[in-house]
Amino acid sequence: MGDTGQTCLTTVDGVDFQIPEPKPFSKGWYSHKFKGPGLRYEIVICITTGWIVAFNGPFKAGNWPDKRIFKSLLKTKLEPGEKVVADRGYKGDSSCVNPDMGTNEQKAAMNAARARHETVNGRIKNWGSMKQVFRHHCDKHQLAFRSVLNIEQIKMMNGKPAFQVEPVIEPQYAWE
Repeated sequence: MGDTGQTCLTTVDGVDFQIPEPKPFSKGWYSHKFKGPGLRYEIVICITTGWIVAFNGPFKAGNWPDKRIFKSLLKTKLEPGEKVVADRGYKGDSSCVNPDMGTNEQKAAMNAARARHETVNGRIKNWGSMKQVFRHHCDKHQLAFRSVLNIEQIKMMNGKPAFQVEPVIEPQYAWE
């Protein structure tokens, strides 16, 4: 929707949510973001519209860094030459560009797109079921997460959008 012909159409980021310590204990659940057990999801946002276009998860936060989640699905769905704007957690993947790359204008556009993505992540984490330790079985977390995403998307489509950003003009290089 609103494709501008750019190679960077989306931003991608991982977001973690706290859960009670699963039994039996496993380091695979450990999230460095809050130093305890957690679930991690990948969220994908369209740069042009600001809408949530995809998510992937949940994953054990400790076993699944952002880059591994990206490679598991989203990367396989990109068109040839298409790239995503991502943070340093995706360093080394040639399908990802980072706000440290390019001209000042390119950096500013990517920083704005990343900031908007963080705003959307923040909206999701404002929901009590997402910002507190999830007290139900982990199998139910995706239903709660998906419900929050849908409500936030409906809000964005009906008068509560995240701020608009300029299209990202991809730098001529990516991580090698």
